[in-house]
Amino acid sequence: MMRLLFLVLLLVGATTVAFAQSYPQRAVRIVVASTPGSSPDVVARRLAQKLTERLVQQVVVENRAGVGGNLGAEAVARAAPDG
Repeated sequence: MMRLLFLVLLLVGATTVAFAQSYPQRAVRIVVASTPGSSPDVVARRLAQKLTERLVQQVVVENRAGVGGNLGAEAVARAAPDG
């Protein structure tokens, strides 16, 4: 349940940032704190596909599973701020 909430918050944050600018400067990354093939991963990949079509910009799903979601959270916290 916690992973799903984390994923939803990440997705909302990613879409808010993406729509705040006229266009993304580089590929948009969605960090999923679960293993490839899991339910959150499948949802993120479908969202990435729709965002790619809408933004006309590549959206990449990056899986960072482990340590109860802490690896994914750490990857997001250490990401370079870009807008």
